[in-house]
Amino acid sequence: MLRLLVLILFVANASYFAWAQGWFLSYGWGAVTQSEPHHLQQQIRPDALRMLSPSEFRRVEAQAQADLMPKECLQAGPFDAAQAASLQRALEGALPSSTWQLTSTASPARWIVYMGKFANPEAQAKKRAELEKLKVKTIALNNPALEPGLSLAGFDNQAAATAELSRLAGLGIRTARVLQENENTNIYQLKLPAVTDSIKQRLNDVKTSMAGKAFKTCE
Repeated sequence: MLRLLVLILFVANASYFAWAQGWFLSYGWGAVTQSEPHHLQQQIRPDALRMLSPSEFRRVEAQAQADLMPKECLQAGPFDAAQAASLQRALEGALPSSTWQLTSTASPARWIVYMGKFANPEAQAKKRAELEKLKVKTIALNNPALEPGLSLAGFDNQAAATAELSRLAGLGIRTARVLQENENTNIYQLKLPAVTDSIKQRLNDVKTSMAGKAFKTCE
């Protein structure tokens, strides 16, 4: 009986040793190896660490504080295709591409009831005053080539503009005419969604390429 017990203990110990060493893994039986290689990838490399000098630390601290400051959103436009191309070149040379967006929108043809061109801005102002007495308002011109002039109404088709011209003629306005202010084209808008102080200081480098347009707060 004692010999049988010793034999059982020997076989059990030998089996455990073989199991622990993985000798039975090929048969699908063995100890599970604990392995988490992603922890090794997350370990900090001591050899890659370095101490910052006081000036470097202040610079990093200032940048971190600037990143936490509220950002301002600015926009400008509209620009035509040529203006947008010039502006894009200036932006690429002055600002990181992630800080600005230059987007295009299809602009349909536009017809207006137009008066002009006038000989000078004074004649333009005089005619505007006469129209105000008739309770006829003027709207801004989108085509600088028509200045100095006055737009009495704008439409996306010629027929509607012609109908408005006939109505105004009934009020005694005889020198107005219908013309196409803009053809079908694309217009471009510039947007800077998160302007920091450092970006704002570099905007002067692009102002000469903005065709006289000014930045304003995003709507």
